[in-house]
Amino acid sequence: MKPSTQLFLIGVLIVGCVALAAMSGAYPLSFQRLAAVLLNEDGVPDRERFMFWYIRLPRIASALLIGAGLAGAGATYQGIFRNPLVSPDILGVSAGAGLGACIAISAGLSMGFIQLLAFSGGLIVVFGVWLISRLITRRDPVLSLVLIGIALGTLCAAGISLIKTLADPYTQLPSITFWLMGGLSGMTLTDLGFCAPVILMGSAPLLLLRWRMNLLTLSDEEALSLGINVSRLRFGLIVCATLITASAVAVAGVIGWIGLIVPHIARLMTGGNYQRLLPVAMGCGAILLLLTDTLARTLNDVEIPLGIVTAFLGAPFFLLLLTRRVHR
Repeated sequence: MKPSTQLFLIGVLIVGCVALAAMSGAYPLSFQRLAAVLLNEDGVPDRERFMFWYIRLPRIASALLIGAGLAGAGATYQGIFRNPLVSPDILGVSAGAGLGACIAISAGLSMGFIQLLAFSGGLIVVFGVWLISRLITRRDPVLSLVLIGIALGTLCAAGISLIKTLADPYTQLPSITFWLMGGLSGMTLTDLGFCAPVILMGSAPLLLLRWRMNLLTLSDEEALSLGINVSRLRFGLIVCATLITASAVAVAGVIGWIGLIVPHIARLMTGGNYQRLLPVAMGCGAILLLLTDTLARTLNDVEIPLGIVTAFLGAPFFLLLLTRRVHR
């Protein structure tokens, strides 16, 4: 299938999923009522206008943006580290963001400060990974980054466990637990305005430099022989992917599996060429997270956290992919 045809079909699917998400929920809208709201026709109840423009639309836009961002970041990390099992939290960004959010929640700060500390925590951990890797002399810089990221991520996870142990079990602990499971239930236009510029700012360089990601799948010596500054390129891509991940986690909590399984789905459709792989992965990520969020808020009267739904869907699918690879 031609790349243009694939992107066109993904665009059609996104439009269809947006319409489905806009009509679904505790207060369902028919297609005619949705069209009336969009066209601002007379006689539309104010509650339907408010529900669509101020509740569902920010949530739909956030799901598309965060899903595309996490999938793009996951595909980028997998290319940088030459490992298909890598996910966006490999350098500890999710753990750092989670620790920052837990500190803010335990201190009783507002949602704006929770998001700010979560975003800052993710960036600080990744900066620490890079700084420590510069101080360590190893023949394999990629392995150094992974090992340091695992170590700092484990340290942040221990900090989160300590805060949960000391938190008030009636007020703080439920908020911390629910936030760590991820979700878009509280997304507002303000939250969207916080994360959208950062995710777009991180995604643009990835799309512009996606042809160079193919060179990172080679050894460093081969890439250097082709005139590529491997260290500079790897650092720039890590910064962009980290900005995306930290911003997504800051507003939506920890949402797993999107950045791990979606790049595999894209590879089945496009192969390993990042010029085609990255746009398709971002489109599939947007679709998957939007559908997952729609399921999370329609399956039950009580909304299910996104992290639970993505784990239930992602883990069996990933096992299926591994089984297919083994039998080939």
